[in-house]
Amino acid sequence: MYDCIIIGKGPAGISSALYIKRAGFNCLVIGKDGGNLVKNELIQNYYGIEEISGEELLLKGIKQIEKLGVEVITDEVIEIEYNNSFTVKTINNIYNSKTIILATGNTRKTLNINGIKEFEGKGISYCAVCDGFFYKNKEVAVIGNGEYAINEVKHLLPIVKKVTLLTNGKELKNKNSEINIDTREIKQFLGETRLQEIEFKDNEKLKVDGVFIAIGTATSTDLAQKLGVLIKENKIAVNDKMQTNINGLYAAGDCIGGLLQISKAVYEGAKAGLSVVEYLKG
Repeated sequence: MYDCIIIGKGPAGISSALYIKRAGFNCLVIGKDGGNLVKNELIQNYYGIEEISGEELLLKGIKQIEKLGVEVITDEVIEIEYNNSFTVKTINNIYNSKTIILATGNTRKTLNINGIKEFEGKGISYCAVCDGFFYKNKEVAVIGNGEYAINEVKHLLPIVKKVTLLTNGKELKNKNSEINIDTREIKQFLGETRLQEIEFKDNEKLKVDGVFIAIGTATSTDLAQKLGVLIKENKIAVNDKMQTNINGLYAAGDCIGGLLQISKAVYEGAKAGLSVVEYLKG
């Protein structure tokens, strides 16, 4: 079991790992990619560095913690479970930890399709764990084509009457014979006061009671929400020690809102790391 698992290998995650490892605790960093940092072609406003690309800064950070002996894994986290300690499920493995730091950013992935805004909260949801119960013995759909979407389908299968995975014209990354799949492109969502139908671009329709959006990978907010973490305006709520309302679960960086700058993420990562150390020391 790890002392801490840090989800996200951007500035907040790497910064927290530095402080935890230097305090003598073992930690694991899991990240699918470099997030928004690698999209920065040129950074010129970071202290002590005249100019650097986002990708180069990311690699420098990873190299720095690996030199200390921190394990950095490239993988996608699809779920976190909590029962006195934390279980982190990725595509390729399962890990256990005493504490967690969420630092994967916070871009909610939605769709530019007619009707989606009108039916959010009225048949369209972003969390199968949170809202699946409301669709017991009903017919629903999950929209997405990755592991995160498949995981949402698996959560719904024992609850609902029928669930269909809609890839919206995209190729399913992981074929699964247990899942009912429809690859047609979606034209619009239809209904009166609540969502009732999905219309495809071939003009055919699918009757549904609910739809769950699960595009791309799970963000920090997605993972936190399923654990019952307090969310305010789509941001994770933390106290002055970067701790959420769940004991042992911390968050840092873009996922908690505020100034979207590398310097802020580094500071919050350091603060979260030191808070984890304090927590582990009892």
